[in-house]
Parts: sequence; C-alpha cells; structure tokens
Amino acid sequence: MPTTPPRPRPPFLRWAPCLLALLFAVVTWQVASRGPLARADERLGRALVERDGVSAFLADLGNVEVALPVLAAAACHAAWRARGAGAPRWWTALAVAAGAAVAVPLVVAPLQALIARPGPPPMAPDTGFYPSGHTATAVVFYGVAVLLLLPWLRRRAARLVAAGVCVVLVAATAVGLVRHGYHWPLDVLGSLAAGAAALATPAALRTRAARQGPPARQNPSAR
Repeated sequence: MPTTPPRPRPPFLRWAPCLLALLFAVVTWQVASRGPLARADERLGRALVERDGVSAFLADLGNVEVALPVLAAAACHAAWRARGAGAPRWWTALAVAAGAAVAVPLVVAPLQALIARPGPPPMAPDTGFYPSGHTATAVVFYGVAVLLLLPWLRRRAARLVAAGVCVVLVAATAVGLVRHGYHWPLDVLGSLAAGAAALATPAALRTRAARQGPPARQNPSAR
C-alpha cells in the first residue's frame, strides 16, 4: 500500500461495529419471532410496493452479475498498483475480494434457510427472504471495492466521490428491492446493518490500536 501520513479517525468508529451488530441482532430476533416490529414491517412493506421498471432496475444493482465485476475491477486495479509500487504482498487485494465474494453466500444462505421468512405478496408463497442477499451483496461488494481503492486515491475529493458512489448504489439497491416487492424493509435493514458492521470492523480495530499506541520496549539495562 502507498505510504500516506496517518489521519485521525473519529472515536465513534470504535463502537460502530458493536452498535450495528446489536441492530442486526434486534432485527433478526423480531423477524424470527414475528414480533411487533416484524408485523409493522409487513404493513409498511405492502404500502410501499410499486412495481415498475425503475424499481426493477435499482433492485438489479444488487445482482452478483452486476456487483461482482465492480469488485473484481477494483481488486485488479489495487493489485496492479501495489505490484507497481513494489509491495511484497501485492496480491492481497485479490484475496480480500475473493474472500468477500465467498463469504456473502456462506453467511446469508444458512440464515435465510433457518429463519424461513415468507416474502412479500409478489414473491409469496416462497420463503427465505431474511436477510436480503441482494442487499448483502451490494453492501459488501461495493463497500470492499471502495476500501480497496481508497489507499490509492490521493485526493480527498476522489475518496469522497468513491464513498458517495458506494452509498448511492447500496441505497438504490435497497429502495428498489422494497419498492418492487422483492423484500420486506427489515430484510434490507438487517443486511445493511450486518454488512456495514463487517466493513467497519477493520477501521475500528485500527482506531483502537492507534489509541493504544505501540507496545513499550523493555530497557535492556533494567534486566
């Protein structure tokens, strides 16, 4: 990775993964037990459904066929830049992208089978809609793509644009899935919380390590 001066990280990053994981746990509990939040979610979902071409297009942004090429392109670019900079582990970006692509179905599919939540009326009587696989794909694939590119974007404006594009793509996917009746709102919210927690964890760990500082060296003369 290129050498860049360390930038201070907001303190809330240390707690973001825990808070997001807690949100995911609460939403999962409500959906699995069909609690009051899940029943309100289904009423809201029925009111929001409006199937049209725009919502279908937005929902398709979460397809693997769309998100995977973006992730692959970002990983290849990061690996190419790292190799050009002489990094010994220039292939790390490729390994991270491959791991992200494999992890999403390995985590989402068992949860969908275990909870077996019925889908909205357009998808009924099928089950296995929580958490949303398309939302998880969008969050993780687009998010990891941006994280791989950020170290190579020198200008702050470029980093902000990359992060903004990621947020827009994920938000558009979430809106399209609910609007087109592919998922209930909580299906999408659960995946957003879990995916964001996974993306925020490395930053939280780096922030904690930076606050603790390097380990103290023992004075040889004190032995």
